[in-house]
Amino acid sequence: MSASWSDRFEAHLEAAVLAHPGSSLVADLLSYHFGYGAYGPARRGKRLRPRLVVVAAQAEGGEIEAALDAAVAIEMVHNYSLIHDDIEDRDELRHGRPTLWARSGVPQALNAGDALCARSVLALADASAHHPPARVVRMIHALQRANLTMCDGQSLDLQFEREPHVDLAAYTTMIAGKTAAIFAAAGELGALCAGTDDAVGTYRALGSAYGLAFQIADDVHGIWAGEDATGKQPGTDIARRKWTYPVAWALSGPESAARSVVAQAYGRGEPLDRADVDRVVDALDALGAREAARRASAEHLARIERHPQGGVRDFLLGGDPPA
Repeated sequence: MSASWSDRFEAHLEAAVLAHPGSSLVADLLSYHFGYGAYGPARRGKRLRPRLVVVAAQAEGGEIEAALDAAVAIEMVHNYSLIHDDIEDRDELRHGRPTLWARSGVPQALNAGDALCARSVLALADASAHHPPARVVRMIHALQRANLTMCDGQSLDLQFEREPHVDLAAYTTMIAGKTAAIFAAAGELGALCAGTDDAVGTYRALGSAYGLAFQIADDVHGIWAGEDATGKQPGTDIARRKWTYPVAWALSGPESAARSVVAQAYGRGEPLDRADVDRVVDALDALGAREAARRASAEHLARIERHPQGGVRDFLLGGDPPA
């Protein structure tokens, strides 16, 4: 992403967030979450989803300016989901700062997240300055359909924390909703911003493939990356009995001493202590679960390698998930 694109997008996003038309209290909550105004510097991350919107639009001959509203909208949806995820996961820190619920309480954080979701629709409505009404309606439908699918996936993720066993098919269904749906919408929105209806399905599929690869890579990161990289103690997902690709893959294999360690730990249906986490990680290492997850992620990325549009292909394959 060029510096000029980044600057234009960041200015567009900041202006949209700070122009909150309602309560000054909600406006302050959103400013804190994004790190705007007195709460700076901004908490930007890699902006992978809005970057995909713009890269896809440019690949199909669209102008950056015509894609900015859609890029802002998808970043708003992503951030509303982060606010809610932090509540559901009881995460008190994000990017080294107290999360919104930890700072202002769960009810106010919920209000802010809901407001941000509503703002995403208004941001897409603003795209009518560059696109005919029928196309704007398609954009709104694409993003909110993905939002609904994301909620379904997140619901499964939470439910799975209580399940004694989750197979790979169920895991894939979960991440296809929780993570891949928004990436798929990013590709779809980019094609729509360029006005290339015939390419919408292709870019949706590319975004979905990237999202699946992204989540599997994130699973590996969450188990084996150090605290400096994640901001969390290694193995936090295992401590909470999160069903990640390495765990689901390990339990899909034949009986063995290492598999039994994982099965027994997850079968108890309760959070794991540090000693249990260490035993599970050791067992996953013995089974080769990290390498299996990396292969699975690479298989999804291989679908992108066959895409003829070099700009999109290079962006997706040159990305560095997880973020």
